[in-house]
Amino acid sequence: MNETDLNKITEMATLFRLDRVFLLLLALLLLVLFVKVITHVGDLLYQRVPRRRILISQVATTLNFSIYIFGGSYLFYAILQPPREVMLAATGSIAVALGLSLKDLVASVIAGFILLFDRPFQVGDRVAFGDVYGEIESIGLRSVRLVTLDDNLVTIPNNRFMSDVVSSGNAGALDMMQVFDFYIALDADIRLARDLLYEVVVTSRYAYLKKPVSIVMTEMPIAERIALQLRAKAYVIDVRFEKAFQTDVVLRATEAFNRHNIKRPPAGVGH
Repeated sequence: MNETDLNKITEMATLFRLDRVFLLLLALLLLVLFVKVITHVGDLLYQRVPRRRILISQVATTLNFSIYIFGGSYLFYAILQPPREVMLAATGSIAVALGLSLKDLVASVIAGFILLFDRPFQVGDRVAFGDVYGEIESIGLRSVRLVTLDDNLVTIPNNRFMSDVVSSGNAGALDMMQVFDFYIALDADIRLARDLLYEVVVTSRYAYLKKPVSIVMTEMPIAERIALQLRAKAYVIDVRFEKAFQTDVVLRATEAFNRHNIKRPPAGVGH
C-alpha cells in the first residue's frame, strides 16, 4: 500500500469521525424542527387570514422544499468538509447506486422540482387525478398529498403527474366554477324553469357574482324519451364551500320546480 492510498484512507476516516457524524445528525434534526416551525406558523396565518390561505400554503411549501434541499446540502458540506476528490468519487458512486436501486424515488424527487416550478397545480387547488378528486394539501420531495371531499388523505408519487392527466378546478384562485344539471320534460314551462334556476343560483350565499352565471339548455335522451337538460354554470366564492353550494342550489331549485309545477322526466332520472 503506497502513501497515496494511506492518505485517502486517512481522509475518509477523518471525514466520518464520530463527532462530525453526530453533529451532522443533530444539525439535520434542527433543520427538520425549523421546517416544522415554518409549517406551524403557516397554519396560524392560514387561520388568521383565510382569504390568503392559498398563497400562504404555496409560500410555506416552497420554503420547506428549498430548506430541505439547500439546507441539507449546506450542512453536509459545512460539517463533514469532504475533500474535492472524495466528493467527486462519492457523487459518482451515489448517482449510480441511486439510479439503479432508487430510480422511482429519484424520479419522484426530480418530478417534485418540476412541479414546484412548472406549477400545473398549487397547494389549495381542487384537482382531479384519475378517479381521485380533492384539495392539494402539500407538495413534498417525494409525493403530493391530496385530501378528498370525504376527508381521506391520498398520497400520490410525484412522478405520476409527469405522465398522467391532472385537472385543476381553480388554478390557484379561491373561486371555482361549478356545474349543476337539471332535467325537465319537453312540455314543461321552459322559460319559467330557466328563470327559476337562474334566480336560485344568483341568490345563493355561496355564489361568486363577480363572475358570470349562465344557463345552457340541451335536448337529451332520458329513459328512451327526449328531455331538456338545464345546465347552470356558476362560481363558488371559495372552494371550501363547493358541496355546500351544490346542496343549496339543488335543494332550492327542486323546491322551486315543485312549487311552480315544472314537469320533470320519468321518476329516478336527473335531479
